[in-house]
Amino acid sequence: MTSLPTTYPTIRVTAMPADANPYGDIFGGWLMGQMDLAAGSVASHHAGGRAVTIAVEGMKFHRPVIVGDEVSVYATLVATGNTSMTIEVEAWRRGRHSDEAYKVTQARFVFVAIGEDRQPRRVAGMAG
Repeated sequence: MTSLPTTYPTIRVTAMPADANPYGDIFGGWLMGQMDLAAGSVASHHAGGRAVTIAVEGMKFHRPVIVGDEVSVYATLVATGNTSMTIEVEAWRRGRHSDEAYKVTQARFVFVAIGEDRQPRRVAGMAG
């Protein structure tokens, strides 16, 4: 088992029945959406404004998430370019009545900072 991140999660949510297939497993798309929300929060904060997802790399599903699980999503900025940011994201599950947590998904999300015109702009704080 991989070690749980030592930082606070960017997002924490309970998986609900509406997010599941008929067998009670949470849809991968729902989980990916939660990861995108967490990565977007980190990207827009770092960029000092609007940022959009342009790529998701290396998406891996390690374990299922089931209805009632608490899902914690950890997002960490790992690289910054002139207009882009790469965020490493991990999602972890914890059963509703358990202390054990397991990594269920991981991926790298790439974002680009954009301006009012919806065109790429330099990341805030970048030398210009």
